[in-house]
Amino acid sequence: MKTFYALFLSTFISVAAIAGETPSAGEPAPGFRLQDQNGEWHELQDYRGSWLAVYFYPKDQTPGCTTEACNFRDNIYAFKAIGAEVVGISLDDVESHKEFSDKYKLPFIILADEGGAVADSYGVLRDYKLIKIASRQSFLVNPEGIIVKHYEDVDPDTHTQEVLSDLETMMSKSTQ
Repeated sequence: MKTFYALFLSTFISVAAIAGETPSAGEPAPGFRLQDQNGEWHELQDYRGSWLAVYFYPKDQTPGCTTEACNFRDNIYAFKAIGAEVVGISLDDVESHKEFSDKYKLPFIILADEGGAVADSYGVLRDYKLIKIASRQSFLVNPEGIIVKHYEDVDPDTHTQEVLSDLETMMSKSTQ
């Protein structure tokens, strides 16, 4: 049975359609206009003048996604102290985000990209025919709206600390 499952999973993953091209560091961050967990609309331009960590994640209420969200939650004051914002994005709907945010007391915006257009514009959309998800990747966006770092290989346990450290380094360089 394990062999069948492994074969099924590898076939399922191999038929995934990969998203559009991922923007590189130095390029403008793709814009968005999405609703948050409270039904309020947010656009990339709302964050002009601030450093922004945009993290994409596959699914509300799943173990890795919960770990990552809670780590951002637990470090939100460190982000605020350096003047940075955090925004999470997945393909879940507003209602799912509301439940997730309320359950884990998330003090930051999570955006509902139900159609996957924003995930596609960032190159993180994965289409497995039966399900579409955003792969777990993040982007740091500077106050001018330019991507300064792309995290392709994200470990939910350590990612928040990595982002904070990189932000502190980048911010100290930009003030010199």
